[in-house]
Amino acid sequence: MKKKSIKTILILVVLFFLPVVFLLFLYPATHNYDPLEIVNEDVTDLQFFASDNEEDILLKEHITILGFLGNRPMEYATAALNLKELVYDKFKGFKRFQIVMILPKGAKEKAQALKKEISKYEDLRFWHFVYGEPNDIETLFESLKIEEQLSKELATDHVFIIDKELKQRGRLDDREDNEIEKEEPIYKLFSYDCIEVAEIKNKMSDDLRILFTEYRQKRKGKFDSSSRRAEDLNAEEN
Repeated sequence: MKKKSIKTILILVVLFFLPVVFLLFLYPATHNYDPLEIVNEDVTDLQFFASDNEEDILLKEHITILGFLGNRPMEYATAALNLKELVYDKFKGFKRFQIVMILPKGAKEKAQALKKEISKYEDLRFWHFVYGEPNDIETLFESLKIEEQLSKELATDHVFIIDKELKQRGRLDDREDNEIEKEEPIYKLFSYDCIEVAEIKNKMSDDLRILFTEYRQKRKGKFDSSSRRAEDLNAEEN
């Protein structure tokens, strides 16, 4: 009986401390914490766009994954599914998180087909399709710091992280540790390729986690930013 009691106690202790250990690994330690860098400021908001249900969808005051699906959204179904499974499903419970996909007004019916495809097993309450005129879509895209261009269909496989203050987040130095050790040239990350599963699963998920940590610390009054800002881009490029 005594051995059985000890075994029961040990199991209870493991069950109690396992979630605690998981959380310690999930969130970055304070002394190792570097905020996700601002790579661009003053991203255009969505005043000239309309959603499916005429609800006002805005970027400000949200942590947004912003994408462009264009006139033929079903051609980007793989990218959308990767984003849904690797990012949306993971972060949909976080406060003020949303995914916003931009399309031309004439693509509403095709967007509904894509929505049906990616929402087979759950609703997409925090995933919005919004529609605008081609010139407004181009203006929004041009307000971003970009490496990839929009296709003639106004679409791209790449998505962008926009914070609550309409600032674009990313990495001013995206080198791996071994590349830094070899002193290889700096390269940056302004957007995330949804076709590249490793980039979405590892880099983007990690960057979002860091951004949520930043806002959590701000709410607690513990945030001390030491990250470089957008002006550092100009300093490096000049």
